[in-house]
Amino acid sequence: QVQLVESGGGLVQPGGSLRLSCAASGFTLDYYAIGWFRQAPGREREGVSCITSIDGSTYYTDSVKGRFTISRDTVKNTVFLQMNNLKPEDTGVYYCATDPPPVRPMCLVEDFRTWGRGTQVTVAP
Repeated sequence: QVQLVESGGGLVQPGGSLRLSCAASGFTLDYYAIGWFRQAPGREREGVSCITSIDGSTYYTDSVKGRFTISRDTVKNTVFLQMNNLKPEDTGVYYCATDPPPVRPMCLVEDFRTWGRGTQVTVAP
């Protein structure tokens, strides 16, 4: 059974850092597209960062470029999102999701069918 479990969220001050983890089971991450998405209150879910193909091609939404880094650990079968210089507008529930490749390179919600339950990230003084 394909399963994704997120962890690492929490409350952090502006300018701080968090590292989110998404542990995968039931499949091998190396052969799947995987991404991080977030949903702020009252807003639609949006793609934050994705590994869109087996060759490791990555996508970042403009607002996180230079601050967030996606990576995967093939031994642990886990994908990470390192978030630095966090801003209040980064607040939301962060989800990881996966689907067999190919997916379009824009990290689109509709391209991913298997989702974790999410982890809350709150950036506030």
